[in-house]
Amino acid sequence: MTKCNKTNGLLINLKFISITIFLVFTFFGTNLWAQKPLEGKILMAVFAHPDDERRISPIMAKFVREGAKVHLVIATDGRYGTNDFTDYESGEELVVIRKEEMKCAASKLGVNLIHLNYHDQLRSGEGYDGHIPHARSLIKELYHLIEQLKPDAIITWGPDGETNHIDHRLVGASVTQAFISRKWEKPSTLYYYGIPSEQLPDAEQKSLIGLDKKFLKAKIAYKDEDFKKAEASLACHISQINEEGMKKFRKNITDNGNYVYLRKFLSSKDISDTVFE
Repeated sequence: MTKCNKTNGLLINLKFISITIFLVFTFFGTNLWAQKPLEGKILMAVFAHPDDERRISPIMAKFVREGAKVHLVIATDGRYGTNDFTDYESGEELVVIRKEEMKCAASKLGVNLIHLNYHDQLRSGEGYDGHIPHARSLIKELYHLIEQLKPDAIITWGPDGETNHIDHRLVGASVTQAFISRKWEKPSTLYYYGIPSEQLPDAEQKSLIGLDKKFLKAKIAYKDEDFKKAEASLACHISQINEEGMKKFRKNITDNGNYVYLRKFLSSKDISDTVFE
């Protein structure tokens, strides 16, 4: 083979390789090389019952899509989750059903499920000696989970508990105590789910569960694909949700305009000698 033929062959091979690289880039995009925006970030979301996660499920799906590791912690077993549209009775049978529903929901969102085994209401009906050991155990277990998982951020219920539910408020308060009990390197931030007061229908609801938007400084957008995963996740909770509930979920999404609102827990960096500003 002449030198000219060898050169032409080399040029043809280089041209073929260039075309191949171009086609691969065109069809598969830059995701082959680009890092996802939240790669390496860790979120810990803590709620009371199986299905409570619905309130932030669209942004959990968003964070997973963007590369974050999301740990969903559900504190109670959901044994009291009876309703008017199913014939389930409270107790151990419902516990088994709801745990399986929660596994299904977590898989749809792509999150890591950590389902603790606390009795609904942490046995508050048994008085101090029945309730307090469980409440303290929950705080300690959440503390150790934070140490183990080292999340960059935590999301939980605020003092309103979204519906004023005792379990919601107790879990949110327990997470808060674990968070403020020491100075953590990680997590650096704690957020509470919030409902803007302006979206609530009357003055009573606004005072019971609403938050003025001046406190809701985190307004997190998500895409339709994230909502579809959230919707599929909620549909797993067959014992808790019917078609009317699914319609309400979709309406809430519409009212919020594809945003989830959160309130950041803040502490002052300065020491003050007065409560008045």
